[in-house]
Amino acid sequence: MNEILQALILGVVQGLTELLPISSSAHLNLIPWIFNWDIPESFDVALHFGTLLAIVLFFFKDWIKLLEGGFKQVVKKEKSFEGKMFWYLVIATIPGGAIGFLLDHFVGNNLGKMPLLIAFALIFMGIVLYFVDKKAPSKTDYKHMSFKQTFIIGFSQALAFIPGVSRSGVTMTTGRLMGVDRESTAKYSFLLSTPIVFGATLYKFKDFVFNFPFFVGVLSSFIVGVVVIKFLLEYLKKGSFKIFAIYRVILGLFIIGLYILKTIYI
Repeated sequence: MNEILQALILGVVQGLTELLPISSSAHLNLIPWIFNWDIPESFDVALHFGTLLAIVLFFFKDWIKLLEGGFKQVVKKEKSFEGKMFWYLVIATIPGGAIGFLLDHFVGNNLGKMPLLIAFALIFMGIVLYFVDKKAPSKTDYKHMSFKQTFIIGFSQALAFIPGVSRSGVTMTTGRLMGVDRESTAKYSFLLSTPIVFGATLYKFKDFVFNFPFFVGVLSSFIVGVVVIKFLLEYLKKGSFKIFAIYRVILGLFIIGLYILKTIYI
């Protein structure tokens, strides 16, 4: 029963934090640390698979158009926005995917066992997100993003190997820095995460344990993920990233305080 409850909690947390710029890796590493839970590393990837399904479902029509456009651009030489964006996404995924694969091989989840590193990453990126979002003009939307913008945003994913940085956080921050409006940079960030998470799922597939807690975790992260995508895209039509930046700083300070208390009393 405890394993099922843990899977449910972590699934909900994954669905909330993977798609918001507040770092799912930080939360998924910190919750077991706080409550002394023993969670297999592969379960983290399984939870990401749940949010991957949420992204694919929510942007299903977009992906069909992107795949069709990419295919036609190569085979039939038919140019379209969807074809161009598909290949932008492919190229932008390569550096982040390659660096992520190498770091997983040599570093693994060792950084996730460093609460202070996570705390400082949350705080630092929260401050950067706040000021970039506040100062950056919104000059470009999703349909007018350039190759340079999409590639640099994709390359920034490499920083997400540090727990607390957040893949969505760093890509949305970079998108705003490049002058992309908030809603568009969020949508591109979601689409950009699809091949990376899919690749990680295939890479860790052999380590999955297909028991009841596994399906509870994946299902809960999927359901919450769909809700969060819809919420964020609607919210960013008028709102800013300020609330998420503030949350990151508060969470980081909380972790530092908790770490000090644990060091003193345990």
